[in-house]
Amino acid sequence: GTFQDVGMNSFNHYAYGAIGEWLYRHVAGLDMDPENPGYKHILLAPHPGGGLSNVNAEFSSLYGKIKSAWKIEGDKLVYDVTVPANTTATITLPSAPADQVTMNGQALPASVKEGMKQSGKALSLNVGSGSYQFSYPYSDASLLLKAEK
Repeated sequence: GTFQDVGMNSFNHYAYGAIGEWLYRHVAGLDMDPENPGYKHILLAPHPGGGLSNVNAEFSSLYGKIKSAWKIEGDKLVYDVTVPANTTATITLPSAPADQVTMNGQALPASVKEGMKQSGKALSLNVGSGSYQFSYPYSDASLLLKAEK
């Protein structure tokens, strides 16, 4: 689906804009770096939880499409991102065990491990333009959605 319907022609009303901003910046985790305006450097930090099992957000920047899509599959978190050409991104994965994160189905490459930082349970890494899929065991029981309920 989309955020708005065809009958909605204005986001000048703060209430609607605030909800959209929260969904993009917090739930999907798609944000610009205040030190690099215009999405030249992108911050991607999803926040799973709240009873959601998946989120898919896209934003058309001047550089191209930015995508942030996460889903919980059983005991794994799968996170798909697209970083447009001529940009970079810092990706922060929640509750990510550094030694178990895969990128595009393989172990993290040395170039990504080089700038990797673990801060508590969160793992931050830097990537250049491209499309990536990160996957890892996700055991934050307080955030997991139980499909059988």
